[in-house]
Amino acid sequence: MPAPPPFDADTYAARRRRLMEQLGSGVALLLGNGESASNYAANHYPFRQDSTFLYFLGLDCPGLDAVVDADAGRTTLFGEDPGLEAVIWEGPQPSIDALAQQAGLDDTAPPGALTETVQRARDAGRMVHTLPPYREAHRRRLGALLGCKPEATDDHASDVFIRAVVAQRESKTDAEVAEVEKALDVTRRMHLLAMQEARSGAVEREVAGRMEGMARAAGGETAFPTIFSERGEVFHNTPSAQRLTGGALALCDAGGTAPSRYAGDITRTAPVGGAFSQKQRAVYEIVLDAQEAALSAIEPGVKYKDVHRLAARHLADGLKGVGMMKGDPEEAVREGAHALFFPHGLGHMLGLDAHDMEALGEDVVGYDDETTRSEQFGLNALRLGRELKEGFVLTVEPGVYFIEPLIEQWRSEGRHARFIDYDAVADYEGFGGIRIEDDVLVTSDGGRILGEPIPKQPEAVEAAVGN
Repeated sequence: MPAPPPFDADTYAARRRRLMEQLGSGVALLLGNGESASNYAANHYPFRQDSTFLYFLGLDCPGLDAVVDADAGRTTLFGEDPGLEAVIWEGPQPSIDALAQQAGLDDTAPPGALTETVQRARDAGRMVHTLPPYREAHRRRLGALLGCKPEATDDHASDVFIRAVVAQRESKTDAEVAEVEKALDVTRRMHLLAMQEARSGAVEREVAGRMEGMARAAGGETAFPTIFSERGEVFHNTPSAQRLTGGALALCDAGGTAPSRYAGDITRTAPVGGAFSQKQRAVYEIVLDAQEAALSAIEPGVKYKDVHRLAARHLADGLKGVGMMKGDPEEAVREGAHALFFPHGLGHMLGLDAHDMEALGEDVVGYDDETTRSEQFGLNALRLGRELKEGFVLTVEPGVYFIEPLIEQWRSEGRHARFIDYDAVADYEGFGGIRIEDDVLVTSDGGRILGEPIPKQPEAVEAAVGN
């Protein structure tokens, strides 16, 4: 039995009315996700509804689609009542009419009527608004509905529809923020467990498995594959059978979701065994200083691209203080020399997706006509660069990493030799990486870190290890 929507029917109806106003005319096609087979047809991956479908209807179950008719001012839900076989295997299921009532809808139709509805709109010369597909199954379905090859469906995506969705989803209501904080409740417990287990001999995937179990036990799921590894310089390193080594650093990037699918995304880095070495603590404090500077700079009207650069200058200044960088830190950042140590962006939007709305187009979500993506290495990986608005929920995650193939390539090319002391950097071989991340709500006069505090001051992290 699927969980009821997290918000009342009036909330979803108001969202759809606003969407209709933004579209002006035509019909908007919202394809829900279906079950996805793992290794044979009856064995499915855990179901995940499309986030935009969830936003406008709140119905978290497979086999549903919807058409929003901006001219008629009505939305039709397409689906069918569960048959006896579904009831036998999965228990009592709500009827299509009951689901429609939960979403504040009056109109329902069987799945087969979707093709006729779309064709009727096309025959009348009406605009059929679609979103870019991210699943191959949707690509094939859209191709059939629109009369084009599956690979051409991206070309049919409606810019008006995409921008209307982003305009609604980018600023979170108080109720949505409360759902993110529910996700952060379980995320916090996951990270406290990771710190507790950051002991010599602990197996990475065993710790990660227990963390992911906590998310599912709380009624949600993991917002993305859990990262728990002493190879912190590998950004998306998946937990392995490797045992943690005393004196190493364990980087944990993990997030749970609320049952509503709103996500948390937090990173902490802990010393295996409970004590930072002098070198580790020095680098940790550089990263923490950069994060605190970025957090203090967040407010409406500020470009996040500038906040990224501010964090980078703090990193460069700190790395100069320990001898790994030299020259003017501001000039070093302007030239991109700091990206040897910090080759990713400061953060991204957060909401129903860990990288919120990324399926709609990263540049549409994170940039605009006034702020375009840089081509400079490192800065080009910044997912959110545009001016911040009240209600944005975003991540703040600077880091310092020692990626040996990257260091070797830059050193062999003599790249940024004016700013980097490669001999000093060589002393950090095998160091790994440090990243610190929090989730922040942009308020009317600044930013508020969401969720209950998770240890990040060096002494608090050390105290949490094994405790």
